[in-house]
Amino acid sequence: MRDSPETIENSLPARLPGHESCGRRCWRDVEAVPAPGDAPRFRILYVCTGNLCRSPLAERLTRSVLGPCPALQVISAGTHAEPGKQMAERAQRVLIRLGGDPGGFVSRPLTPELVAAADLVLTASSEHRAESVARHFPAVTLAFTITEFGTLAQAVPSAAVTRHEDPVSRAHTLIAEVRALRGLVRVDRPDIPDPYGGSWLAYRIAGRRIATSLAVPLRLLTHSPSS
Repeated sequence: MRDSPETIENSLPARLPGHESCGRRCWRDVEAVPAPGDAPRFRILYVCTGNLCRSPLAERLTRSVLGPCPALQVISAGTHAEPGKQMAERAQRVLIRLGGDPGGFVSRPLTPELVAAADLVLTASSEHRAESVARHFPAVTLAFTITEFGTLAQAVPSAAVTRHEDPVSRAHTLIAEVRALRGLVRVDRPDIPDPYGGSWLAYRIAGRRIATSLAVPLRLLTHSPSS
């Protein structure tokens, strides 16, 4: 039986116009740094320490909700990650219970190029946010902790985002709305503690906090105005 929170079940997408037939190939491990001439896309980068627990959970959970849409790319990295490692076993189990797929995941280190190529940087903690911005300072306006972004998104009028049919326009609008709320909406506990090496319960708590924080932003990106 799946241990899937209601918040994620409520966020499962109704496909946006023009993306109903996206194939699974769209979620191949794409190059994180765009090549010249690439079609417009929106890139979400999740960041934690080792890229073994929190950021992979967020990445794969986001992919499971957004579906294989080619316009939205989702990757993750770690500020102190070793390349090529699998997700922590307990993180994989939590992800599967939340409806995500850990298959094929390998860790990658965070680089300035990854941060510069991202349109949105969501981090496990405030420290990771600071380290991401230190690698590429212009990212200061588009970097948030996962919990911070989720809390601020709850105060965004849904019509402001869902009036756009194009997912890239929705994503950029969502960031603009969330950015305008910085400092105006209180964010309690902006950091998600690292469960690495901890108990099964620690992994479940981290997974649920990530899922709950992402529920509203992902719903705004995927639901039609009438849903």
